[in-house]
Amino acid sequence: MNQVIKIEAKENLKEAIRQSVDGLGGLGKFIKPGEKILIKPNWNTSHQYPGSSDREFVGLFADLCHEAGAGEVIVGDASTVFLITANVMRKWGSDKLLDGRPWLTIVDLSKGKYVKKDVPNGKYLKTASMPELLDQVDKLFILPCLKTHSMAQYTGAIKLAVGILKRSERWAMHASHLQEKIAEINATYKPDLIVMDARKCFITGGPMTGTVREPGLIMASTDRVAIDLEGIKIIQSFAGNSLVGIKPEEVPQIKRARELGIG
Repeated sequence: MNQVIKIEAKENLKEAIRQSVDGLGGLGKFIKPGEKILIKPNWNTSHQYPGSSDREFVGLFADLCHEAGAGEVIVGDASTVFLITANVMRKWGSDKLLDGRPWLTIVDLSKGKYVKKDVPNGKYLKTASMPELLDQVDKLFILPCLKTHSMAQYTGAIKLAVGILKRSERWAMHASHLQEKIAEINATYKPDLIVMDARKCFITGGPMTGTVREPGLIMASTDRVAIDLEGIKIIQSFAGNSLVGIKPEEVPQIKRARELGIG
C-alpha cells in the first residue's frame, strides 16, 4: 500500500497543497511539460464545502498544475442524476474559477461521449461506461472531499468514481450492494494522483449536508484505498461520528477494493 502524506493547512492553502504533493516527489514527478491534465473534483451538487469541493482549493490545485508545466488543464465532472450538471457548476461558481485562468477549461462530462469498459473480476458489475475523455488526457488527478455518506457510509477517493460513471447507469447501482459496485467502478481506471481536501469533513450525514468538524488537513497519495483508510480513521477520531465501532478495512467499499487490488 502506498503512502499518504498529511499536511496541516494553516494560512497558506496553496503552500499546504504543494507540500502534500511534494511529499510524494512533487508535481514535476506527475506532470511532463505540455501534458493535458484532467482534474476531477466533487461536483455532485453545489452545496457548501465539504458538501462539494471548495472552489479556492480546486483553483489553487489547477494553478499548481499549470505552474508545473501542464499544457492544458481541464476540470470536469457530472452531477447527481437529479440535477443538471451545468446548473450545478454555475451555482458552484465555475465562472469564478475561470477568472484569470485562460489556460483552464471546464467540461460537463455528462455531455461528452462514453466508452463501455469491462470491469475486471467484476462480481456485481460486468461493465461500466466511462468518459471517453479519460482516454484522451495524459494524467487524471482526483480531488475528493472527506465525509460520511447516508447511503454508502463513507465517501472519499473511491466513491468519487460515481461522478465519472455514465449517469444513466447510476440508478441500478443503488438497488443492492452499492458499496461493492462503487469499488468495482474503480477497477476500470486509475487516477495518477489523489489530493484530498480534509480541512473540513462531515462526521454524520452526507454527502450534501452533515455534522461538520475541522481536521485541518490536506492529504495526498497515489493509492485510493490507502487515503480512504486514513480518511475513515480521521472521521472516527471525532466524538459522535456515524462510523464509530467500524473497522476501516471492513467498510464494504474498502474491503471490495482491496479484493480487486485497487490502489
